[in-house]
Amino acid sequence: MKIGIVGTGLVGATAGYALVMENLASELVLVDKDAARAEGEAMDISHVTPFSHPARVLAGDYATLAGAAIVIVAAGANQKPGETRLELINKNAAIFRQVIPQIIKAAPEAILLIATNPVDALTQVAYQVSGLPKERVIGSGTTLDTARLRALVATKAQVSPHNVHGYVLGEHGDSEIVAWSSFNIAGLALHDYFAQRQMPWSEAIEAEIQQDVRRAAYDIIQRKGATYYGVATALARIVEAILQDQRSVLTISMSDGELAYSLPRVLGREGVIETLEVDLDDGEKSALATSVDIIREALSQLAD
Repeated sequence: MKIGIVGTGLVGATAGYALVMENLASELVLVDKDAARAEGEAMDISHVTPFSHPARVLAGDYATLAGAAIVIVAAGANQKPGETRLELINKNAAIFRQVIPQIIKAAPEAILLIATNPVDALTQVAYQVSGLPKERVIGSGTTLDTARLRALVATKAQVSPHNVHGYVLGEHGDSEIVAWSSFNIAGLALHDYFAQRQMPWSEAIEAEIQQDVRRAAYDIIQRKGATYYGVATALARIVEAILQDQRSVLTISMSDGELAYSLPRVLGREGVIETLEVDLDDGEKSALATSVDIIREALSQLAD
């Protein structure tokens, strides 16, 4: 299957590496305004194939994306230390208004997978600019945040993250919320699990974990300058769900017509098949509404 990546910075290049390692692309096309960078990344990733899975990896221009089933968009400015994701919006929205039409011209049947931050606002921009059905313009959303949440709870619960089930919803950013009221471990409600195992659990622990999930990107950026392994693997997981028509439920971002934000969504070969509504308590409903309003406010401040 042919997959394109536009933007071969750390996120885009690492996503390409992850796709080859997971045997998700028979052909991988890298596109970047810095053609030499794209060529170098294509060469480097191609050298993985004798150790992993056969794939044709090449650099090209937008026309080379023709026939791609999915195009990952990772083009844009990076988040700097101390900078919020929403502060990136105007510069990256301007880039998207140039990039997205060129992708659609070359690969009109592709599903767009947005990775650039602020991902929710830019998923909405991509949806508006592309003219594609909303089901085919999706953002990585809180897929990574949800994975971080599951890993942190699993550590507390002393159990595999595969047995931990819960969601981060709303904005991929500071206002995201954890749906604690619907959280479960191996089918047991959160408090029931910890009571049965005679392990501590409290609202203070929940608040600490939620803060750690929200702060993860800032903490990583402060220490090493950028995040890319986690989000690249999340992108590969989303691609896998689509290409294999898995009907997997992931917390990806998609427009509701007015704006994009993350809810659990069933993913298959045509993109989003259905959006699931999570049972939330009143406090969580209010927090989710606030998160959505923050994205709405950010979009309202976009320059024309």
